[in-house]
Formats: sequence, structure tokens, C-alpha cells
Amino acid sequence: MSRNVPASPWPFVGMGGLACAFFLYGASALVAPWWAVALLMLVWVGFLVTACRWWTPYPKRLPWLAAGAVVLWFVALLGGSILFDWS
Repeated sequence: MSRNVPASPWPFVGMGGLACAFFLYGASALVAPWWAVALLMLVWVGFLVTACRWWTPYPKRLPWLAAGAVVLWFVALLGGSILFDWS
């Protein structure tokens, strides 16, 4: 007889956060050059791969990963606007 263990909600929260971050990364095309947006999208794919790998072994880390993706987006756009005069 197997015991049913309830699924943790945290991986779903993290993936939802990564989906929100995807729209932020995509909307960067309004202010950043194409090469910066392409680089940001590659970084986002790295976040997605990490989230998929951490889904089962580390479910509580996924919301923090999504928060890190949003913070990285903010820092990248702020740094680009200060250093490279993106508008």
C-alpha cells in the first residue's frame, strides 16, 4: 500500500514567477538593444532549465529563483540605462 504525499505548491509558484519574468524580459525590447534582449532571453532560458532540474529535489528554491530572475532583469536594465544610455 503506497502512501500519498501532498504535492508542494512552491514549484508552481516559482514557475508562475518565471512566467512573469519572461514577460519582463520580452518587454525589454522597448528600451534595450536587440543584442541585450537576446542575452537576457538566454539567461531566462538558463533560469528555466535550472527550475526544471530543481522541481523535485528542491521545490522550495523555485520562488527564490524566480525572484532572482526579476532582480537580475531590473539590475541589467538599470545598469544598461546608466552605462550605455538605453532609453
